[in-house]
Amino acid sequence: MFFGNHLIVGVSGTALTDEDKRILSKLKPVGVCFFAKNFRDGESYESWLQTFKKLSQDIREYTERESMFISIDHEGGRVIRPPLPITRFPYSYVCRKRAREVAIAMAVELKSLGINVSWSPVADIFSNPKNPIIGPRAFDITPETAAQTAREYFFGLRESGIIACAKHFPGHGDTSSDSHLELPVLNLTKSELQQRELIPFKTLIAEQIPLIMTAHILFPEIGGDKPATFSQSILNGILREELGFQGVVVSDDLDMKAVADMYSQSGTVAHTLNAGCDLFLMCGNLPSSSTERIDFIAEDFVKSLENGSLDESVVEAANGRIEKLLRETPQYSVEMLDEKIFLEHSQLAIACSFEE
Repeated sequence: MFFGNHLIVGVSGTALTDEDKRILSKLKPVGVCFFAKNFRDGESYESWLQTFKKLSQDIREYTERESMFISIDHEGGRVIRPPLPITRFPYSYVCRKRAREVAIAMAVELKSLGINVSWSPVADIFSNPKNPIIGPRAFDITPETAAQTAREYFFGLRESGIIACAKHFPGHGDTSSDSHLELPVLNLTKSELQQRELIPFKTLIAEQIPLIMTAHILFPEIGGDKPATFSQSILNGILREELGFQGVVVSDDLDMKAVADMYSQSGTVAHTLNAGCDLFLMCGNLPSSSTERIDFIAEDFVKSLENGSLDESVVEAANGRIEKLLRETPQYSVEMLDEKIFLEHSQLAIACSFEE
């Protein structure tokens, strides 16, 4: 058992630093998450694609893994990481009438970048117009329509060979603060959660979505004083037992300020795995991030197994879910797309905007 099987990391830039190489070769993470900083902007498509191809190859070389989760946040609106000519689709809310069509187009472009996991669809609901972080990233303002549209989007990714992930469980749509900056608190009862926030997740689970991402949110009425990411009552209780989710649970980025300090404390890794979370996402993408935290968490994982606070059976169950998904995850190479494809996709993006 080693922690790399439970770890997805970010890397520093468009080329690996010595510290990136150390983390990749030492921990051998099962996946990587790309951001805008990993692409050379302001260069020709052919030029930045070659640089990115070299970066992708180097990551596999240092992890010594043939199969990996090669992931990216790619939703539309402001959540698009690669530079042009990758299509600038509008927000999910704007594209909801063409959700499956947009997902298929996005999948074509992601596969050309060697990416096999998209951290989408957003299964939150656009329920709070003052929400500073979700808003139009969600598909709709009502749970039923948001559920059906997220379902269509998921179908588009799945039929095109991209692993999808519903986020942010059990629902981030009603918050009034940003978990990148602080820990939001939602005083919803379990009944209120079931009547609204859980509906899109329930729909996607019924369609066997393979991945669900946690929310760094405190639900005092349901999860007590623990954020959803390591709340047993929310993950094992609601997600696994009540909703019947059997796939892989992944944390939102642990470098986010809502929880970053908690993952500098001994025992949090054990709490997280015991609660039902399988994969730790550490993107190194915010000022609070550091490779020291990754090292600390990896060491805490080992110590938790040694002192008995983390049972081997819990780790084995998580490993089993991760390995099953990894076997089902296609591995793609980085290749140029024809200009005609980008033209078709840009026309689709414009059509979405005019339908809003």
